[in-house]
Amino acid sequence: MFIRYLFITLLACFTCLQASPQEKWVIVKGCSLRVNGNTNINKFSCAIERYTNPDTVELCDKNGKAFLYGTIRLPVSGFDCLSSTMNNDLGKTLKAKEFPTLSIRFLGGKVNIELAGVSRNFDMNYLISRDNPQALRMTGRQIIRFSDFNLTPPRKMGGMIRANDQLEVEFHLCFRKLSQS
Repeated sequence: MFIRYLFITLLACFTCLQASPQEKWVIVKGCSLRVNGNTNINKFSCAIERYTNPDTVELCDKNGKAFLYGTIRLPVSGFDCLSSTMNNDLGKTLKAKEFPTLSIRFLGGKVNIELAGVSRNFDMNYLISRDNPQALRMTGRQIIRFSDFNLTPPRKMGGMIRANDQLEVEFHLCFRKLSQS
């Protein structure tokens, strides 16, 4: 597993080195990550609305397309479903006590998500825009499944209420360019 991550990271770095020079960016306030899903009777949405960790990523431009490299870490307990019961159910489902951090590693056009001790690579659908030369915004959506991470969707009332396996993840990340030293 470690060798695979090392290979992917080295490949990502080599790809970026062949492109334009890398720029370092830090995440700023105003970021959010929302998970939308359905049960057999209703819809639900859980979000981390105010992500404030100062994680740093690198941006490189290859053939006119922007690619991000780096990792952000989110507290699993930071998800708010607007219901304490749903918050507790989501925390148990995601094994928040055992694995308190959700890690998202950007690998150019792919993303590696580590959740509940399981890592999976996904092609990432996103849009990067520059508000000005010092500000960058990244928005996108990604479909994942509880089963991608060996998790069982939550059930209530003896299985009468069941969450579907598929989830839609929406993200809105804001970055500020770090000064070159």
